[in-house]
Amino acid sequence: MRVLITGGAGFLGSALARRLAADGHHVRVLDDLSAGDPSRLPPEVLFTRGDVRDRPKLWTVLQGVQCVFHLAARVSVPESVAYPREYNDVNVGGTVALMEAMRDVGVRRVVLASSGTVYGNQPKQPVDEDMRPNPLAPYAVSKIAAEHYVFTLGALYGIETVALRIFNAYGPGQPLPPVHAPVIPQFLKQTLSGGSLVVFGDGMQTRDFVYVDDVVDALIAAATAPGVDRQIINVGSGEEVSINSLIRTIAEVTGRHPSVLYNEKESGGVSRLVADLRKARALLGYEPKVDLRTGLQRFLAEDGRFRSKAAQHA
Repeated sequence: MRVLITGGAGFLGSALARRLAADGHHVRVLDDLSAGDPSRLPPEVLFTRGDVRDRPKLWTVLQGVQCVFHLAARVSVPESVAYPREYNDVNVGGTVALMEAMRDVGVRRVVLASSGTVYGNQPKQPVDEDMRPNPLAPYAVSKIAAEHYVFTLGALYGIETVALRIFNAYGPGQPLPPVHAPVIPQFLKQTLSGGSLVVFGDGMQTRDFVYVDDVVDALIAAATAPGVDRQIINVGSGEEVSINSLIRTIAEVTGRHPSVLYNEKESGGVSRLVADLRKARALLGYEPKVDLRTGLQRFLAEDGRFRSKAAQHA
């Protein structure tokens, strides 16, 4: 299979590129390197630096491609509150430009990486794909808009389309920016360095943490699965984990017991969120293989930023 991964030098995209290349597929990557790192990619992957909104560049990299994995996006929920126009430009405008270029070149399938954040607060858990989205930040709005554009333009242009609503993905290589860092790598870093963990709210809020390898399984399945055109599919672990429980598991895995500071004046976000995976199982044959404890152990063992600190303690 000949594929293009937009955002393919990022955390999820590079993991997907490595797996596909290892399986013998011809992989091209387009990334503007605003958050990506091409050193994550194996040499057999054809890397092109560029913006997903650049249609002439898209025409070039799409030649002969059978499926596009559309992962290029701005992805920070807090940042999107400060910069909603940029999130709309990249996440929505980039999606429209990609669909136009796919139409022009004749590519026949796209897998969109959407997000579990689109659900917001819901009256019941787990959340299924038929629930009405309740976006609480511009990032979530941009992902809903991208879904609608992909499905609408796909139907108009004869392109098969599927959107995967990915929940809280984590794993080796996950970025640790100085602000708005994802919770798992941030908590691992602070725990191993002897720092304190700052929890917004009371820590009882729950999330669905899904290991990167399981997300890659779902993405690859969506590229070839029959009967998924215009389908929205949740991708998570199906395990509801509170932030307090996450901290306890990190303490057990690392053998360290961090100090925890609760800032209850700051919102901890939605109170509960966990994915209903029935549709993923039925349409993709998806079954998450890595539980949280195992995923944290792999993260520590495989990520050089943490490996030495964990080994020192052991």
